[in-house]
Amino acid sequence: MEFAEKLAALAAKVRQQRGAIETEEATKNAFVMPFISTILGYDVFNPLEVVPEFVADVGLKKGEKVDYAIVKDGVIQILIECKKSTEPVKIEHASQLFRYFSVTNARIAILTNGEVYQFFTDLDAPNRMDAKPFLVLDLNDIDESLIPELQKLSKDVFDLDSIISAAGELKYIGELKRTLAAQFKEPEDEWVKFLTGRVYSGAYTQKVREQFTALVAKASKQFLNDQVNERLKKALGAPSFPQNYDVEAAAAITSEPIVDADLANADGIVTTLEEIEGYQIVRAIVCSEVKPSRVAQRDAKSYFAVLLDDNNRKPIARLHFNRTQKYLGVFDDNKEETRVPINSLEEIYEHTEALRASVKSYL
Repeated sequence: MEFAEKLAALAAKVRQQRGAIETEEATKNAFVMPFISTILGYDVFNPLEVVPEFVADVGLKKGEKVDYAIVKDGVIQILIECKKSTEPVKIEHASQLFRYFSVTNARIAILTNGEVYQFFTDLDAPNRMDAKPFLVLDLNDIDESLIPELQKLSKDVFDLDSIISAAGELKYIGELKRTLAAQFKEPEDEWVKFLTGRVYSGAYTQKVREQFTALVAKASKQFLNDQVNERLKKALGAPSFPQNYDVEAAAAITSEPIVDADLANADGIVTTLEEIEGYQIVRAIVCSEVKPSRVAQRDAKSYFAVLLDDNNRKPIARLHFNRTQKYLGVFDDNKEETRVPINSLEEIYEHTEALRASVKSYL
């Protein structure tokens, strides 16, 4: 399995199990240890590679522990501090990391709640951990541009010098991207004033500020949607992805066999962003059984099909999203479809076993 595929599989596991994780210890066992073993490639049961509850007394602080120390070539390279997944990751949780960073050879420190991983080094002062991470990995929203840098920390291709040299750029690019994302979501006054000055020549009064605050927020959302739509159009060869669209009424909610003709008739089909997102979720779930490249999508008038090997006789799922009530179609061993109502895309994860069982039946 490729590195990116392993990340996607772990992300699917996190989304599926997060509701059952309530303690820090459960977070370590369910999420963090699989990250260390599957993603970074270290043997969590080998104390020569992974040292749990690592102790290095610092000054008057005796007996304090860091959750994990990762050893490479006999030297401690990475320190990891964990918090339970129900808590947000905050720099205030990193007190042990700050102290241990200065008394070990580690150049990388990781603070995590099992879902978000913040990576730190010592860019600002030698042997002193920075207050801000140079890389942030969110398994709920993986930034694919960070995957090559993250892979440099894995056991097989460990390249500390390379990642340290790139850390400065990664740190500021990451901060800029998060700042832009925050401004797009809820623009601050300075951001609104800056953009208003580019398009409006009048006085920047209170009334103008209020008017353009709403306009900037609306324009930002439309701009992001335009960018996403353009990428999807290029990827799928579709002519457009309008936000408002008309579709024909769907069939009655019953179990039904595969109908090949439905997939063959592509006239008047409009693929939506929501269908693409649903396809990506199904793909992430079943990549535990097959390579993601084998999971294909094909849109029809009344549903969006997810197929194995792009073969309409190997259905994995159908997304019936062209209606007010959405349905996920899952298949049994006889390729009979059963539609189950869902209210959000996240509910697809509740049917992980059924989706994987469909794939296994074709292997």
